This record gives sequence, C-alpha cells and structure tokens, in this order.
Amino acid sequence: MFTIPALPYAEDALDPVISAKTLSFHYGKHAKTYYDTTNKLLAGKDKPTAPLSLEKVFMDASKDTASLTLFNNAAQAWNHTFYFQCMKKGGGGVPSGTLADKINAAFGGFEDFTRAFTEAAVTQFGSGWAWLVAEGDTLKVLHTSNAMTPMVTGQKPLLTIDVWEHAYYLDYQNRRPDYVKAFLEKLVNWEFVAKNLG
Repeated sequence: MFTIPALPYAEDALDPVISAKTLSFHYGKHAKTYYDTTNKLLAGKDKPTAPLSLEKVFMDASKDTASLTLFNNAAQAWNHTFYFQCMKKGGGGVPSGTLADKINAAFGGFEDFTRAFTEAAVTQFGSGWAWLVAEGDTLKVLHTSNAMTPMVTGQKPLLTIDVWEHAYYLDYQNRRPDYVKAFLEKLVNWEFVAKNLG
C-alpha cells in the first residue's frame, strides 16, 4: 500500500557529516522496515473506500490504544521520510525571508533558536525527535519520544532531527551534541523548511 519514497539525494551525498554507511542502514533498513510493517498491519484490515495517506493512518491509530503498533510504524515511516527531506548536501547556515523573520520573532534571533533546538535534541531522553513546529502564528521547539509526532497535538512540523541512536551512532557514537551541531551547521535544508511554513 505504501512504498518508501526515494531519498532526495545519493546515499553518499551527506558524507562526511552523515556517512553513506549510516544512511544506507537508516534508510534501507530502519525506515523501510517501518513502511513494510505498516503495510503488513494494514493488510488484514478492511479495504479503505478512499486512498489512505500515512498521516491519516497514524492520526486514526493515535486515537485507538489497540492500534499502538500501527501508530508506531506508520508515524515512524512518516517521520523518517520527513527527516530525510530536512537535509541536503551543502545545507545548514542561516535561513532567510519569512522563515527567518518568524524564527527571530519566536526565539529572539537565530542563535537563540539554535540553542533551543540543540537543547531539545540533546536532552530528549532515549529515542525520539526534536522539532521546529508552527503553532498558530508562532514557532516553537519541542521534542517527542519514540514515534510521536507533533501532528497528534495539532502542531505543524517544519523541521526535525532524528535522535534515535541508529541515526548517528556509527558516525558519532555517544556524541549526540556533535551530531546535532553538524546537522544544524551543514545539513539543514532551509528551503524545505520554508516550504513547510507556507
């Protein structure tokens, strides 16, 4: 039912910040398994009358405690696809335009945003994600555990970083702060983030 989208770049495109080996495992094994498991879990259900989206699958599953496994896999499939799009070769730096204005208004400046985002990513206990989200007319930084996504609480994801260990351990071992710093300075696809803002 759901096919994992192709990466928006070659597996070695983010080297040396994220190695081809890490991306190969992360995309080809971890993310693909979330898609495959979501499809298997949906296979036993009644056929939907309209085309499904991953968002609808995990949003519906989030309202049913009996569907926790489906939520975890569908949300993780979506989270990973979103994360891969948040990066590009030669990314990072400082955003511009409306996005920059919104960041400055919400955080007091780009450096303050960077500190808030880094803190959210580094202090997430165990597996999870750090996010920049839109909530109404303002922007916020938050972190979520495991497969949780801000959409469940009505927030609009703009940017995320995966802080599950499989995202960085081959390259950074236990140095999560170094991974987060490199992500912000060298990988963030600000054009994608701005597009999400609308």
